[in-house]
Amino acid sequence: MSTTADHTNCLRCGRVLRSARSRSLGYGPTCARHIRRATVDLTDYKPHQVQSARELIEDGAIIPLRSVIFIAVSTDGTETYRTAPTGCTCPAGLKGSRCYHQLAARMLLAA
Repeated sequence: MSTTADHTNCLRCGRVLRSARSRSLGYGPTCARHIRRATVDLTDYKPHQVQSARELIEDGAIIPLRSVIFIAVSTDGTETYRTAPTGCTCPAGLKGSRCYHQLAARMLLAA
């Protein structure tokens, strides 16, 4: 039941993606490298949140909507949330907690 969406343009810079791997990730090799190397303060996040944020980015499950607002897919893929580095519409974000969606947004913006 897993479906993959191939992207024709990089979600970070907008350039045309040529390789099958880049299209499946949603990021070209240079942008993917920038995202992996992005320096973000992780002190407020638990290790599983950091891992989930990285998986969200690698799966192409967080898509920029505006300059600092993203659409993020839930872990089970049934819901989407509006997220930004300062807040999220997921259940944890609505309670005022930091969620991995926010961390993924911070990682993408730091890149």
